[in-house]
Amino acid sequence: MPRNDNMEKVTAKKHLGQHFLKDESIAKDIADTLNLEGYDDVLEIGPGMGVLTKYLLDKPVNTYVIEIDTESVTYLDQNYPKLKDRIISKDFLRYDINETFEGKQFAIIGNFPYNISTQIVFRTLEYRDQIPEFAGMFQKEVAQRICEKKGTKAYGILSVLVQAFYDAEYLFTVDENVFIPPPKVKSGVLRLRRKKDYSLPCGEKLFFTVVKTAFQQRRKTLRNSLKTLNLSDSLREDEIFNLRPEQLNVEEFIALTQKIEADGV
Repeated sequence: MPRNDNMEKVTAKKHLGQHFLKDESIAKDIADTLNLEGYDDVLEIGPGMGVLTKYLLDKPVNTYVIEIDTESVTYLDQNYPKLKDRIISKDFLRYDINETFEGKQFAIIGNFPYNISTQIVFRTLEYRDQIPEFAGMFQKEVAQRICEKKGTKAYGILSVLVQAFYDAEYLFTVDENVFIPPPKVKSGVLRLRRKKDYSLPCGEKLFFTVVKTAFQQRRKTLRNSLKTLNLSDSLREDEIFNLRPEQLNVEEFIALTQKIEADGV
């Protein structure tokens, strides 16, 4: 199996959650998850030393990278001339991405730092109008949670909010021994493809509130977990309120939100 022999060039920093992928074949497989349709630009988050970047640069798209680690930025600048003027030395969670993409469509990919991976997903949802495709590597349990269907303990806020706008697919598992340093958990690669019609037939802000509030007390029925929304007594008699949040799929959460909207919340 091909390996990257330059791992000593940048030191993995624990506070940034860095684990550098050393298996080139897995890096190529992750790059190949993108279908490259509907956009000309790809943004890689947290490229490190570019083990994934090199395969993206072979594709017929404009590859940009965003990296907060200055040591990695220096390494990328010196070793990947194709990235000239496309290295964004910023924090993805705080950067206004349209300073770079100016409203254009773009895909996101990466071997994501596990300590901020869910925040990356929520940030992506904020930019969903511009992001038709998203692929990358997470801690295995997080990747599974994003792609999970109703009726399981893993199904939750992340599952519902992502799947309201994207088709989510868990692709493959990655062993911990292909990283430097090895994480203590296995990793999972997933792909999100935006739905053709991803507009919600209900208020988006209320939908987010309903989903988050319901799962904050996931063991309770919706009648109890949604008490803080001050629903009318007549609405609370609806049979849907006998269910727990993990028993509702995305469409049922949308229907629930519509009922609450009609109730005047």
